Amino acid sequence: MTTRGFSGRRQPPELADRIPPGQSLTEGFPVLSAGPTPRIRPKDWSFTLKIGPKPVARWSWDEFNALPQTKMTRDIHCVTTWSKLDTRWQGVLIDDLLAEAGVEPPTDFILAHSYDGYSTNVPVKDLTGGKAMIALLYDGMPITPDHGGPARLLVPHLYFWKSAKWVNSLQFTERNEPGFWELRGYHIYGDPWREQRYTDDP
Repeated sequence: MTTRGFSGRRQPPELADRIPPGQSLTEGFPVLSAGPTPRIRPKDWSFTLKIGPKPVARWSWDEFNALPQTKMTRDIHCVTTWSKLDTRWQGVLIDDLLAEAGVEPPTDFILAHSYDGYSTNVPVKDLTGGKAMIALLYDGMPITPDHGGPARLLVPHLYFWKSAKWVNSLQFTERNEPGFWELRGYHIYGDPWREQRYTDDP
């Protein structure tokens, strides 16, 4: 589902190296989701880290917000062809989350799960090394429900469907298990610069 916020335009030459092939700039922030928007109150929110089916760490909203937080400014790119530059986020880096849990990655793959039943797969190497976070703020404000609040995964260097909204757990998996959109024809990895939109894209 795509709603308000997208008015794409061609990129100016000075920004060409920041806009992947097939993308157009937007100054809005389009709202896209696979279904209805869940409304999760912070007091009802929790986050779980799992190894396979086994929970190994869990945080309430207050506990999660007490973890070390980092600010990140990144360009983001949606598979529906819009790109938005210099988006500002704040949250808990996946590196810091794993450190707080005392967990070394036991496998090479993670499946992110959300409150609405959505899931998406991301290799561990694309979540660590300062590349990704569980975002709590956007542009200095709490993330609205339409954009995945109260917390969403942020993996800005991959197509934005990998940045799961309403996230509530990360699960280490033995293999690269496809998630919601990957099972429906989207690419297993999703690199915007290689235009990896659909299953058969290289």
